[in-house]
Amino acid sequence: MQSSEPALPWLTPGDSFPPTDQAWGHGTSAPGLLAAGAALDVDTLRRAYSAGIFPWFGRNEPILWWSTDPRMVLRTGAFQLHPSLRKTLRKFRLDPHCEIRFDSAFSQVIQSCSIQARKGQSGTWIVPEMVRAYEALHEAGFAHSVETWVAGELVGGLYAVSIGRAVFGESMFASRTDASKIALAALVGFCRAHAIEMIDCQQNTRHLASLGAAEMPRREFVAQLALSQLKSSPEWKFQPNYWDELMPTSHQPA
Repeated sequence: MQSSEPALPWLTPGDSFPPTDQAWGHGTSAPGLLAAGAALDVDTLRRAYSAGIFPWFGRNEPILWWSTDPRMVLRTGAFQLHPSLRKTLRKFRLDPHCEIRFDSAFSQVIQSCSIQARKGQSGTWIVPEMVRAYEALHEAGFAHSVETWVAGELVGGLYAVSIGRAVFGESMFASRTDASKIALAALVGFCRAHAIEMIDCQQNTRHLASLGAAEMPRREFVAQLALSQLKSSPEWKFQPNYWDELMPTSHQPA
């Protein structure tokens, strides 16, 4: 029986990516799949993210490249700070034993993300090859961690890719309740302070939707991405006033 799936381009290291509108569409077994092969070096990853493409594959699979349509995006102005999280953030902000750090433990964050148990998943796409690739991307200044610390212990966080003022969220983990949400809130505050209007979330999940993320047509996403990359990248260093982007400094009832 002949396969009805489109041909999948196989890339060798250094090859250009196909246009994103050539990704497999709805009705195929893998909507958004664009190509396979190539490499996970810094240059390839930069070119991929700059075009709205990201790698995603499992153990014993080739490198697979995706560009989903629609794209799940969190507009930073639409972030949903629910009352329970607002209360948690107020307590976190006032506790001298609690702090947010950027880029102090990137390897620990990505390793923790790779072993985080996730509902409905039996494995992880953050395979050792991916860990090494993003550690190299971090060393090159294009991948960052946002970390939630309590009494000197890393209890949650996330890592993201950043090119210019385009931010691509990758994965989160938490060993304590709400620790990853606190890190995400800190990232949103950072983005708002630096006029970064959206965080790419790649694919639709109920959890992301509950925080304000929504789908965007790929064509619109790629167009906005191109504009975001023309702007200079801000310094990835957390400042306490970033919380003011989420919560006013005036006293409010908890």
